[in-house]
Amino acid sequence: MKPPFSLLILAALTLARTAFAEIQAGFAERDITPEIGQERPGSYRKAFHRSFHDACKVRVAVFADGKKKVALVGLDALMIPREVVLATRAEIERQCGIAGDAVMIGASHSHSSGPVGMVQPGRYDGASAEVRHLAYEESSLAVAGYLLRLRHEIVLGVKLAAEACVPAALGFGRGREDKVQFNRRLRMKNGETWTNPGSLNPDIVDYAGPIDPEVGVIGAWDLQGRLLGAVVNFACHPNISAPGISANFIHPLERTIQGALDSRAPVVFLQGASGDISQLDSLDPRERASDWMDVVGGSVGAEAVKVLLSMARGSEVPLDTRVKTWAIQRRVPSAENLTRARALVAAGFPRLPSAQTPWTFAKETLLLEHLIATEREVEVEVQAIQIGPLVCISNPAEYFVEYGLEMKRRSPFPFTFCVELANGCVGYVPTEDAFGPHGGGYETRLTSYSTLEITAGRQFAETGLALAHEMKTGPAPERPRIPQRGTPWLYGNVPPQRE
Repeated sequence: MKPPFSLLILAALTLARTAFAEIQAGFAERDITPEIGQERPGSYRKAFHRSFHDACKVRVAVFADGKKKVALVGLDALMIPREVVLATRAEIERQCGIAGDAVMIGASHSHSSGPVGMVQPGRYDGASAEVRHLAYEESSLAVAGYLLRLRHEIVLGVKLAAEACVPAALGFGRGREDKVQFNRRLRMKNGETWTNPGSLNPDIVDYAGPIDPEVGVIGAWDLQGRLLGAVVNFACHPNISAPGISANFIHPLERTIQGALDSRAPVVFLQGASGDISQLDSLDPRERASDWMDVVGGSVGAEAVKVLLSMARGSEVPLDTRVKTWAIQRRVPSAENLTRARALVAAGFPRLPSAQTPWTFAKETLLLEHLIATEREVEVEVQAIQIGPLVCISNPAEYFVEYGLEMKRRSPFPFTFCVELANGCVGYVPTEDAFGPHGGGYETRLTSYSTLEITAGRQFAETGLALAHEMKTGPAPERPRIPQRGTPWLYGNVPPQRE
């Protein structure tokens, strides 16, 4: 039996309202501060937290257009393991109804955050006793309980942000901050490229690459004009020496935005392509102030405030997503490299600081040998999430800045966020030139952390751009046009008076 005509009309009207529903936005945050005494990640050797400075957080933005929901998740974390991403997405889909491929989870790469890596729990259980010792006792190790807590808080953050969604107006903009980030790889007189060669080293010729000074910003306001939250994309390593557990410069960045706008709205930080970018400037003769973390975060936050205050707002914000997953081969150490590594490791950890780096790289070579035997290929993912006129393109790497700049130039969208260390972690992915005769630096070394074939960066860039080209950009919000030409002000339309 056919439904009554009135019900068909009602269903059609409901479908029309859904199809053209205004954008909704919701934000939330959760605490993921590690405990004193837990491992501090970011090194090839062990280090431990001894004090607390500021909280580490999960910050979430959820957007819904009546047909689709997407979530942007920013973590105050060194990295996000692929296994955690997959398990977390599955739970988000179950609890929140947001498809896994519509959830982007990006780590800020804070070196003063919780124990998420480098070595993952259980990864070397099947290795020899020597390799197990190197992995679990001589390397930075993730804590299984902390990873479970991270999963729980991400899921809860997305759930709360989705429940907080209200009709909103969004704005999109970009600013520029070029005084707090530097390419940390420098060309030397010997023809090589070194990472952090030391302040005012007389053998420095110049920076080996560019920076990306763009501060990308999304702002979301409710229909009463209250700030719901913001998303900020900027490319700079958060490896400033923080005085204890900390989100690093992301903490003063958020504090600056909230203070300037008299708001407690969350600020979701998405790290840009910064595998070779940090706050260290080897050509600056001045000492860094002890509050340099505040300088970096405050400067980027202040620029984001300017962008938020000046951006136009709109509610016509279509959403779309694309994702591609594939496998990339690991690079294989040579037989000579393995023989040398075994000899160095067998001699024990050296006391002389000059000999410790070769030993550490030797240790990494033996860890990599086990990974190649058990996981010859690495699963990688590139994701593109559209929010109106903006596209976020992910990669799972500490990605060199040249790729991020290229993707912005070639993107079909007016605004493009390159989001590194998202949806997994494969270590450093330099440009192919960095592996050439004039390359170098520890980012190019073959370790258990950085293993992918040298074409990986190009694969990420081309895949991300291809996904972006499959989507149709939405209109960028504009301020209303003046309805008619103005007339001169009566007291401004007068000649000069000399006496």
